[in-house]
Amino acid sequence: MQLYAITDRKLFPSSEALIKQAARWAKGGVDILQIREKDLSRADLTALATRIVRAVRSAQGHTRILLNGPAKVAIEAGCNGIHLTADQPGSAVVEAKAFMRAVVTDPIISVSCHTIADVERARNHGAALAIFAPVFEKRSGQDTVLGQGLQALADACRIAGTMPVFALGGVTAENAHDCIDAGASGIAAIRLFASDDWLTLRSRG
Repeated sequence: MQLYAITDRKLFPSSEALIKQAARWAKGGVDILQIREKDLSRADLTALATRIVRAVRSAQGHTRILLNGPAKVAIEAGCNGIHLTADQPGSAVVEAKAFMRAVVTDPIISVSCHTIADVERARNHGAALAIFAPVFEKRSGQDTVLGQGLQALADACRIAGTMPVFALGGVTAENAHDCIDAGASGIAAIRLFASDDWLTLRSRG
């Protein structure tokens, strides 16, 4: 089971605490870390991402870091790639990969997918992986959006072919293995990784 942690600094008492947690993720074997802090200015995002990259690298693990933001900022911060939202065109995958390849060896482009069509588009344009959501649920402010379920996840994984699919949305330590049984390569989450529950997933393998 691959683990994909997504940041939300609002779940931590300070940015310093988030950076320390990022180092813990790396030491604990998290495979991918997505820096998702969309409300920050470009300068603040670059500064935070740079510090997270430095902390993760110091852990000397295998964690790859993606930025949910501009490819230029990802390069400046030293990230391995970027994450694209579902509303961006498929051509954005090709463009981002070509842009980053000038500086980053084998850049990783991750794409959010909410439908089978999204998964097909990501696959056809050469995305490294897809984040399929929501599987169980999604929190949006005070609202909770019901998930599409494990069958939809299984269908997404089948359509994806050799492109890895990560399950996102209401994923917990208790239901994570159901996602793997449905065909997902791994699980992605925000709140799960803000707690210590993810450690039980890594210990189980």
